[in-house]
Amino acid sequence: MAANGSTSDTVQGFTKAGLAKLNAKFHDMVDEGKLASIVTLIARHGEIVNLDAYGVLNVSETTPVPVKTDSLFRIASMGKPITATAMMLLWEEGKWALEDPVSKFIPEFEGLKVKQEDGKLVEQASTMNMKQLMSHTAGFGARQEYPDLRTGDLQNMIDFLATQPLAFQPGKDWRYGPSVDIQGYIIQKITGEPLDQFIEQRLFSPLGMVDSGWVVPASKVERLVNNHNTDENGKLFAVDLVGTYNASTPKFIGGGGGLMVSTVKDYWRISQMILNGGEFEGKRYLKESTVKLMHTNVLEPGVHVKLGPHLLHELGFGLGYAIVEDTPDSRTAQATHSFFWGGLYGTFFWIDPDNDLIAIGFMNMVRQGATGSALTREVMARLVYGALEGSSKLRDPS
Repeated sequence: MAANGSTSDTVQGFTKAGLAKLNAKFHDMVDEGKLASIVTLIARHGEIVNLDAYGVLNVSETTPVPVKTDSLFRIASMGKPITATAMMLLWEEGKWALEDPVSKFIPEFEGLKVKQEDGKLVEQASTMNMKQLMSHTAGFGARQEYPDLRTGDLQNMIDFLATQPLAFQPGKDWRYGPSVDIQGYIIQKITGEPLDQFIEQRLFSPLGMVDSGWVVPASKVERLVNNHNTDENGKLFAVDLVGTYNASTPKFIGGGGGLMVSTVKDYWRISQMILNGGEFEGKRYLKESTVKLMHTNVLEPGVHVKLGPHLLHELGFGLGYAIVEDTPDSRTAQATHSFFWGGLYGTFFWIDPDNDLIAIGFMNMVRQGATGSALTREVMARLVYGALEGSSKLRDPS
């Protein structure tokens, strides 16, 4: 065996035949017209063992341009773990504590009432705190329960939410709402810097994430993948780029992602830092204990994350990531203890600390159907663990 743990038939414990099967599956999805393009990356033991790009940037062009491994994709909510990482930088500096009331940083939220199922407004049984804000359990409703909160700036969002009752008692439910955008507001309050500048200075620049951010400059637009949709016959067509990305700094820079863009290699860099316990290429960003806390379940007993009717049940949630717990009904091929998230337009990733691996998939679809991030992540998980030697010990989602 070679020094890097590879043989002629394997690379870092993955069979080359298994990796070829994975690539072939996603190539088939493109050839069958289910996807316009997809870029995938698998890393193990700190080494990228498989990096593949297939399809085109825009299916509606007469001569489509092939997608590449450095193509830019809208990652939407995959910006949330990045914001969580920025929050933990400040946590290590003592700028906030898990049990701090959120109103310590946002006085407008002091004394928010809770709306019960019967419509009656009652007091908070316990004051919502920062740990709950970091784990979507602070009491805010799901995003669809509010009007579009991204039409103004972050202060406009706070001002509106300060007029609304909480949707549930803090800590007693999990709802995917504006919590991470609120975190972005708190970062700005604590640091006195715009969120995008803080993340650029503390994470993107030192990590070498040269293609990540809220703005796509003119020099990079040719690398941007179009969003795609399907017509009434199920045929793919490209959505015009106008309005699908920021050509200049937007008024609303949400910690929740918004129109953030990245590449698979950029996202691997921050994911590898997290998998390494806070260190990357000789530089330490976070303590190992801090990173472990980020992917340790902080939900109260009886509170679980459920994503979709058929997949991903009984999940835990840490400080920025959903976590695959050792439960009988999680319905995922991802390994126990892996942690992950996805984006609105189909991007997805997971980090598996037990097997020391990272898997990332990028696509951009408006109407996802059977190619949504959760379902496509499951396709990739089955193939990733099927290609990993010794995978019989891993989770069976059936």
